[in-house]
Amino acid sequence: MAKPLLEMSAARVFFDGIFTNPRVAHPEGVAVHRDGSIWCGTETGDLLRLAADGGSVERMGGTDGFLLGIAFDRAGNCFACDLRHAAIFRWDSVTGRMERFASSGIRVPNYPIVDEARGWLFVSDSVGQDNRSGIFRYDLRTGEGGLWFQEPMSFANGMAMAPDGNGLYVVESNASCVSFVPILGDGSAGASEVVVEGVRNVPDGVAFARDGSLLISCYEPSRIYRWRKQQGLEVLIEDPAATTLAHPTNIAFKGDKLYTANLGRWHITEIDLAAIPGLSGA
Repeated sequence: MAKPLLEMSAARVFFDGIFTNPRVAHPEGVAVHRDGSIWCGTETGDLLRLAADGGSVERMGGTDGFLLGIAFDRAGNCFACDLRHAAIFRWDSVTGRMERFASSGIRVPNYPIVDEARGWLFVSDSVGQDNRSGIFRYDLRTGEGGLWFQEPMSFANGMAMAPDGNGLYVVESNASCVSFVPILGDGSAGASEVVVEGVRNVPDGVAFARDGSLLISCYEPSRIYRWRKQQGLEVLIEDPAATTLAHPTNIAFKGDKLYTANLGRWHITEIDLAAIPGLSGA
């Protein structure tokens, strides 16, 4: 495989939470708040806010479960998937309370996508044993909903809305690929199509850059890919020692910085993308 586009010197530990109170306990989800702070969820169900400069950590709420993917809406409310409770929780930016928002049949809620234009919350369901995982859809106001995309998927995991808003890019971890699911005019799901193959070995999270590149984080090995339709897959950065990048799961942009949750350790990583023109958050 070709040399990565970035050396590991472009990555650093943004916040080390191994001995802090609260601890950053094996974070899976990560998202950037509109105020520049970095939020993450932990294996102990804590929703944490890391200051924009990485100087402090604050517990915003919790579920006493295991938080997976998280996502903000425009008002600053945070939706968080919980593995233990098989439900999506919502942290309210006005009240500061974190309460159960939706469940309705989902078994392993993994990653949420807020679609405010249509008023929906999409959530991947990562059931790996029988490959019956799919995508659920819930009303952003009421939390009512159910299974939206019913085709079998091979462990549906991280997702990203297409830049034009016409569909979802969905990681299928057990198939080492990324599929595209169209959102049709009537709101229903179209037939899926595999768009990225050979994402070795266990892809987990995805995020679009301003230039249209799709970044794909891998839980194993500790690697992040860059995919463009014409150029195909390139390794953006990889940590053979799995220490600074330690089994990265979800990823999020803030300008020309990329933040990764590291399920293998107790920190959030920051990657400087400035050396690659156009590779920044939308």
